[in-house]
Amino acid sequence: MLWSAPLAGQTPRTRAERTAFRETSHYTDVVAFLDTLRGQSPSIVVDSIGTTNEGRAIPLVIASRPRVATPARAHALGRPIVYLNANIHAGEVEGKEAVLALLRDLAAESRPNVLDSVVLLAVPIYNADGNERFAAQAVNRIEQNGPDLVGIRANAQGLDLNRDYVKAEAPETRAFLAAWRAWNPDLYVDLHTTDGSYHGYALTYAPSLSPNADLYTRDVMLPVIRARMRDRQHVETFDYGNFDPDDESATLTDTVKAAWYSFDARPRFGTNYVGLRGRISILSEAFSHDPLERRVVATRAFLQEILSYAAEHKAEIRAVSRRADEPPRRGAVVSLRAELTKTPYTGPVIAEDLVRTGDSSETEPGVPPGIRRTGRMRTLSLPIYDRFVSTLDLPLPTAYVLGPDDTAAVRVLRLHGLRVDRLRRTARFEVDTFVIDSTATAPDAFQQHHQRHIAGRWVRARVRLAAGSYVVSSSQPAGRLAGYLLEPESDDGLFTWNVFDEALTPGRPFPVRRIVAPLAMRH
Repeated sequence: MLWSAPLAGQTPRTRAERTAFRETSHYTDVVAFLDTLRGQSPSIVVDSIGTTNEGRAIPLVIASRPRVATPARAHALGRPIVYLNANIHAGEVEGKEAVLALLRDLAAESRPNVLDSVVLLAVPIYNADGNERFAAQAVNRIEQNGPDLVGIRANAQGLDLNRDYVKAEAPETRAFLAAWRAWNPDLYVDLHTTDGSYHGYALTYAPSLSPNADLYTRDVMLPVIRARMRDRQHVETFDYGNFDPDDESATLTDTVKAAWYSFDARPRFGTNYVGLRGRISILSEAFSHDPLERRVVATRAFLQEILSYAAEHKAEIRAVSRRADEPPRRGAVVSLRAELTKTPYTGPVIAEDLVRTGDSSETEPGVPPGIRRTGRMRTLSLPIYDRFVSTLDLPLPTAYVLGPDDTAAVRVLRLHGLRVDRLRRTARFEVDTFVIDSTATAPDAFQQHHQRHIAGRWVRARVRLAAGSYVVSSSQPAGRLAGYLLEPESDDGLFTWNVFDEALTPGRPFPVRRIVAPLAMRH
C-alpha cells in the first residue's frame, strides 16, 4: 500500500483515517483539523477565500517555507503558486481527505520538500454547504464505492459549482474569482471522482480542453506525470474519458468498446476556464468504483507528482504564466466554439470485464443491480477522442463597447478581473455590429437558466457612441477571456447565460459592439 495513515506519531488525523475510511470529514472536522495544523506548523497559514451561501467560511490554506501570508510575499519568492481545489462536488470526497493529509505530512517533514520550492494554496472543502447535506451514498452518489454517507453535488442554491465559472452566480464562485485575482496562481488542480465506465485506471486526468489553452500542460507536463505515476507510485492513470458518453448502461458489459471519449471544452468547467486564461490547469478524477482508501491514495499520489514536477520545472511553469499575462497582440484570435476532434489517435485503453447475473438483488457498492465486476482487465486498441478543435476563430478587436445601462454585464466582467473603462464624452468610432437575425432559447432549464443561441451577420460602420459607454480593451492580460465572454457567437459567453436577454430582438443590433480601429479613446 502506498499510503493510508499519517506518518508515525503525527496528528491531526482526518476523519477518514480515524474511521478506517468508512466516513468522510464534516465541515467541523476540516476546521478543527486545520486549526490543529496551524498551531503545529510555522509553514501553515489558514485563511478564507470567502463565505458560502449559508455563511460558512471557505478555508484557504497557504503552505510554504518560508511562511507567507499574502500574495505580494508569495510572488516575491519567484516560485510557482499552485492552487488545489477539492470538494467542488461534495459527494466526491477523496480530494478533501487527500489534501488535508498531504498538507499535514508536508508541513511535518524536516527535510526539504516541495514547500521549499512552491507556494501551495489549498481549498480542501470548496462546496462546504453541499458537504453538510449528508445522505446515503446510494442516494447522493449512486456509482461510487463508499463511504456510506456523503454530501451532494450542488451547493445550497442548487447550483453545480463546476458549471458556474462563466456566469459566476454562486458566492463560492465569486470567492474563487476574488482569490484568483489576488493570488494569480500559476497552476490549478481541480479534484473530482469520475462516474461511468469500468476501466483499469485508479485515476484519470485532463488538461484544459479549451482550444485557447496553452499546450504545455497536455503535451509536456502530463505525459511526464503519467510516467511517474506508473514508475514511482505504481498507479495506472490515463486521459479522462468514458467508453460511451451517451449510453454507458447499454454497453456496460460489451466485450468490444467503440472508442474512448473526453468530455467538454466550454469554460463553464473550472479547468477549462483557467485554461482560457492561459494558465496551467489539471482535472483529477479518481475512479469512483474503487473503495475510498484507494481513491485517496491515488489522488494524493497524483498531487505529489504534480507538486514535484512544479518544483523541478519552476522556470517553465513561470514562463507559461508570463505568456498568459501578456496582452494579446494585434491580430490575435480567440476560439469561440469547439468540437471533439474528428481525427482521434488509436491507442491502448484498459477495460474491465463485467458480467450480467440476471439477479437484480445481487449488488456491489456503486455497481448497478444485476451486474458483477470480475476484476479481469483487457487492453483494447481504441480510437481516443481526447481533445477539441476550434470551429470558430475570430480576431480580437481593439476593444468591445457596451451601452451605459449594461451594468449587469459589467459587474460580471469585473468579477472576472477584467478592466472596464467608460467614455467620458460622446465620440465616433469605426465598429462592427452584429445584427440579430434570430434567437433560440433552450426549452429546458439548465443550472436555473434557459440557455440562448443566436444567428446574425456583422455590419461595419462609423457610429457615435454615447458618453458613459463601457469600453473593454482586448489589450489586457485576460483579453481572450474578454472576447470569449462578450462575443455573440461564443458557445458559452455571457449571452448564453441570459445576461443580455432584454436587448435581444431580431433585426436589432447585439448590445456589444467591436471597436475595430486603433483609435485614441478619451475615456
